[in-house]
Amino acid sequence: MHWLLEAFLDLLFPPRCVGCGSWGKWLCDSCLKAIPFLKEPYCPFCGKPQPQWGTCPSCANEPHALEGIISVAYFEGPIQKAVHLLKYRGRTALAYPLAELMASWLSQNHLKADAIIPVPLHPQRLHERGYNQSALLAENLSKKLGIPLLNGALERIRYTRPQVGLSALERKENVKGAFRADPLKVAGKDLILVDDVCTTGATLEECGFALKQARAGRIWGLTLARAP
Repeated sequence: MHWLLEAFLDLLFPPRCVGCGSWGKWLCDSCLKAIPFLKEPYCPFCGKPQPQWGTCPSCANEPHALEGIISVAYFEGPIQKAVHLLKYRGRTALAYPLAELMASWLSQNHLKADAIIPVPLHPQRLHERGYNQSALLAENLSKKLGIPLLNGALERIRYTRPQVGLSALERKENVKGAFRADPLKVAGKDLILVDDVCTTGATLEECGFALKQARAGRIWGLTLARAP
């Protein structure tokens, strides 16, 4: 019913581009071309752009649960506006075109997995916001690529303060032990872990450790955007 209502509202009130305000699409062709997509080379673990291929200093001596973190674009311009509208303003219809960008990246780079898992919200935060933007991206990505979606396989068991404004070390401590995965759902499976934005990768890595404890196979983090 939710998606039918959104489709009906789009007929009555056509979407406006989040970048320039033109009518017809959430992201017009001109603004799509203006998106600052990430380019190689980048660190194979955290995905941070590098002058040349190789592990960045921050990742060199750190344990990693993830095979790597991949982001589609920088968190600026039309992408930043789109994520803010999706995450804080209830524009859930944006999840579809944004997931299309992520699906296009995966198709071009031939990253395969058995299932897709969204980074979960704590039940209290989910109640406050009404939806999980990462779950909406993961759901649309699953439909686009035909890769099964594992909802409920990973849960956030500890309420944490928002990561915004915290240092890299504070972010890591803030999410430590905050997640739990279900071995019956993830054991032996190669997974794509989906979130909206990567800043330091602390949340994705902590999710990865929980999934590894549940005997998951290889895990890649995939985000729409990455903080510059």
